Amino acid sequence: MGEPTFRVLGPLQVRSHEARVPIPPGRQQVVLSALLLEVGKVVSTDYLIDAIWDEDPPDTARTQVQICVSKLRKRLAPAGVDLLTRVSGYIIEVDPGRIDAGHAERLSGRAHAARRDGDTERASALCREATRLWSGPVLSGVPSRLLATKAARLEEKRVNLVETYLDLDLGLGRHQELVGEISELVKEHPLRERLRGQLMLALFRSGRRAEALESYRRGRELLLEELGLDPGEELRALEHAILNDDSSLRLEPSAPPSFPSRASPDGHDGADRDEPAAAMRERARPSQLPADSADFVGRSEWIDAIESTLTTTGPAVGVALIVGQPGIGKSSLAVHAGHRLGAHRFPDGQLYCDLRGSRREPADTAEVLGRFLRALGIPGQGLPESTDERAELYRSLMSARKVLVVLDDAASERQVAALLPGSPGCGVIVTSRARLTGIPGARVIGLDVLGEDQAVDLLRRVLGPERVDAEPAAVSALVASVGMLPLALRIIAARLGAREHWSLASMVDRLADERHRLDELAHGELTVRASISLTHDGLHETSRRLLALMTLADGPHQPGWVAGALLGDDGPSSLDLLEPLVDTQMMEVTGVDAQGEPRYRFHEVIRLFAKERLAEVPARVGAEATARLVGGWLMMVDEANRRVQGGDYLFLHGSAPRWQLPPRAVSTALAQPMAWLEGEQANITAAVDLAAEAGLDELCWDLAGALRPHFNRRGWLDQWEATTERALALARERKNQAGIAALSFSLGSLNLDRRRYAESGRWMTRALVGFAELGDELGKAMCHRELAQLAQLDGDDEGALDFCARAFRGFQLVEDTAGLGRTLLLSGHVHTRAGHVERGMKELDRALRHMDEVGDPRDRAQVLRRIGQSHLQRGEHREALRRLTEAFDLVRGLGDPIGEGYLLHDLGQVHGLLGLHQQACSFLRRSLAVREQILDRRGAAKSGVALARQLLELGEQDQAAELTQFSARVLDELRSEDRRAEPTDFLASSCP
Repeated sequence: MGEPTFRVLGPLQVRSHEARVPIPPGRQQVVLSALLLEVGKVVSTDYLIDAIWDEDPPDTARTQVQICVSKLRKRLAPAGVDLLTRVSGYIIEVDPGRIDAGHAERLSGRAHAARRDGDTERASALCREATRLWSGPVLSGVPSRLLATKAARLEEKRVNLVETYLDLDLGLGRHQELVGEISELVKEHPLRERLRGQLMLALFRSGRRAEALESYRRGRELLLEELGLDPGEELRALEHAILNDDSSLRLEPSAPPSFPSRASPDGHDGADRDEPAAAMRERARPSQLPADSADFVGRSEWIDAIESTLTTTGPAVGVALIVGQPGIGKSSLAVHAGHRLGAHRFPDGQLYCDLRGSRREPADTAEVLGRFLRALGIPGQGLPESTDERAELYRSLMSARKVLVVLDDAASERQVAALLPGSPGCGVIVTSRARLTGIPGARVIGLDVLGEDQAVDLLRRVLGPERVDAEPAAVSALVASVGMLPLALRIIAARLGAREHWSLASMVDRLADERHRLDELAHGELTVRASISLTHDGLHETSRRLLALMTLADGPHQPGWVAGALLGDDGPSSLDLLEPLVDTQMMEVTGVDAQGEPRYRFHEVIRLFAKERLAEVPARVGAEATARLVGGWLMMVDEANRRVQGGDYLFLHGSAPRWQLPPRAVSTALAQPMAWLEGEQANITAAVDLAAEAGLDELCWDLAGALRPHFNRRGWLDQWEATTERALALARERKNQAGIAALSFSLGSLNLDRRRYAESGRWMTRALVGFAELGDELGKAMCHRELAQLAQLDGDDEGALDFCARAFRGFQLVEDTAGLGRTLLLSGHVHTRAGHVERGMKELDRALRHMDEVGDPRDRAQVLRRIGQSHLQRGEHREALRRLTEAFDLVRGLGDPIGEGYLLHDLGQVHGLLGLHQQACSFLRRSLAVREQILDRRGAAKSGVALARQLLELGEQDQAAELTQFSARVLDELRSEDRRAEPTDFLASSCP
């Protein structure tokens, strides 16, 4: 059977005679998806209404569903598919085998039959063939919560098929080849016991018994942490059998092993490897390409050129540079080619970034490198500060990978140079308006307008063949009048599609008249501007104003609530204000976010046009819209912070007005507040810049300050600095004393994170003076707490305790529970370190009670670590182990690699003191690996010394000597001669 006509196992797609039939995003996609998932059954109109609007349909819902079905009939007619009306709803007439989900079901049935007949090879092959029909998350991009449940069932079907063929392949003796594949699947589905059991069996049969048992332990810990459950009976029985080396588990392979096991670099067989270090060493596989264009046509010559450039083996990385005028389709071609090449050519993932070369401020190369490094598995805390160091790390990570990098809208060769991998296995696609001939080894691919046949084909796809074929003369005139530019054609086609009573000839006349009214532009943009202007003037006044105001939102893509804020509409329907602009191609839907909500953006040419229209908006209207937009982001960041930290603790708020979003938008977006802050970071920092440009000093500093906890937790130090300094400059210009104090505190915290203690102290002192002049008790208390930290780091325990006492009194005055807990945490640690263990323990216990009240797991983990260290100091090793283990479990769930590195080191030490030297080595190896991964060289050296001590206890003198020399070399490079004596003396005294 050929390619299915309908695809739902991924983004919704419809094909007819190998050509894609575009289905506009939004209601039409929801209706078609609902019908395809119930093929052969009548789908009621009420069901379709619920699928589109959830629980808040408009009064015209039934009429709108009828219109959707009518439009779908016309679009599906070329594919020989009809939508039939029944009394209660609609039914789609199509062979289920023409739907990829139906085809997968048939393949599954054939696999079951082959397995029943004893043909295991064929059964496995059929299951694998079925799973290849999934091209991504089911119905990704289709915004319907009701359909999401059915999509989840299909996702479950895929995983069941995968587990089935893995069982079959294990029975065929392919365990060695399967270890890598199953490891990736377990990482994707860590709570599925069947997958974990398959991994354990594959590892055991591959001679990796210790790793099999370690996989069980990881699974058990995850189940207890996430669900409060122990593994099921089957998994427990498998673990017992592996422990006893049960011969019934063994299976003689039918062929020699394909992948012989290799010892780890430290000479061990891998038995001591563990998460999270092993997990961090696993390759991250980013998938950042935007969705492919549904109505992409032609371009075969250019696609072939790109593919040959990127896939031809040679000593250098392949770079395809697509150049051309605005609106000609450079970005669409790059994304389309990227999807065509896909995972089969670049199995280690795809990186994508809009470099904003045609904007006033192109993307900063260091920030782009930071984004790419994070996507490749480097946490924010491990990012080097300089651009050159980031580029070196980026090239190192890419050297053994096959990754496609798409750099859209590049400004210059300099912007691109540091983003080029060094590995010939990688590929790069760059788009630019300029011919960047200075990019080493780049093949320049000049993109031209569509040919007439391709332009007509594009119209046929959007408008339907009957309408286009009925006016051949008008079609020729129309495509000529817009210069056969893809963007202009899509805009005009969208306009005609929304007005089926208009003839194509009338559009030619209208476009000609409109062009006479336009100012003269540079050749090549004239027809684009004409087509945009014609569509723009046909919009409702509200949509025209919204189009102009949307240019104020300068992030990469926007959530729907932004439109409501710009227009001052806080009703539930404000989330749909952008849909008329999408229908007319004035904006595009780039996909959906983690909560299933659509994301919107401009094409850059339309942004420029809309920016011109913004100049026509009254200044007062634009200023009020700006304040509401920034106020909306501020309201959301405040609420996200409260949800993350368990309340309104340790936040320095200003008096700026917040824009209140619809409750549904807030609850949906902030279901996972940390993920929301991460995903919206670019938009929020753009809002800080917007407030600065507009001179809204109170909003600007308030929003910049609200980002401080997020930047701190995630290690976004570059963005923290840039955002804070931008807001501080405006606060100083406007003599906003509260803003100056709050932002000075933020810069003090930033420099403390960067271990620039003297600079941190200067900023903290300035902030303290400012807060004192304002009478701000919370601000003063926060400064005293950080100054106590700086004093403790400088060895001034007396000064640290004095600052802690001042901070404690301040936090008591304002009743800030988190502040009280953090102050007691520090003072308790200082007392314990000074030998006043009993007093220190009392203060740490009080700190823990405060942190329990707050509910922030990060704060609780920090207190537990200090309590564990105090028990260690008192010789209470078992209690220390209990507390440190509890802290480690919390930190691991937070994705905090710095905390993991510290706690793994602590756990290694306490196991050593308990005489459990093998376990101590395991923890210390993991600590060493984590610290190397986050580029904490000093921490890695310390873990290396501690590991060497444990190895000596086990008689591993050569490895101990090697590790100690490594630690001495690292500390020497860090110019730590005073600390270098420790590993060197240890080596001399302990190693013969």
